[in-house]
Amino acid sequence: QAQLVESGGGLVQPGGSLRLSCAASGFRWDYYDIGWFRQAPGKEREGVSCINTGNGRTYYADSTRGRFTIARDSVKNTVYLEMNSLDPEDTAVYYCSAQWGTTPQAMCELKHAPGPRDYWGQGTQVTVSS
Repeated sequence: QAQLVESGGGLVQPGGSLRLSCAASGFRWDYYDIGWFRQAPGKEREGVSCINTGNGRTYYADSTRGRFTIARDSVKNTVYLEMNSLDPEDTAVYYCSAQWGTTPQAMCELKHAPGPRDYWGQGTQVTVSS
């Protein structure tokens, strides 16, 4: 059974850092692009950063480029999102998703048509506040 489990969320002060983890299991890891998305109250879900697990190609949303770093560990089947210089605008529930038959850019720009081989985690709350 395919599963994505996020961890690492929490409360952090503005300017602080957090590292999110997404542990994948139950599917062929290297066939997928994996990405981080977020949704704040009253706002639509947006792509944050996405990575191709095979070639390591990455994509970042304009709002996170230069502050966030996505990386994968193909031994642990885990994708990480290192978030630095956090701002209250980054407050949201962060979701991890594995999507088949796409690219990091298409995935993060929400241009990928949902399919039966796409998977989502339950989300982890990130709150940036003083």
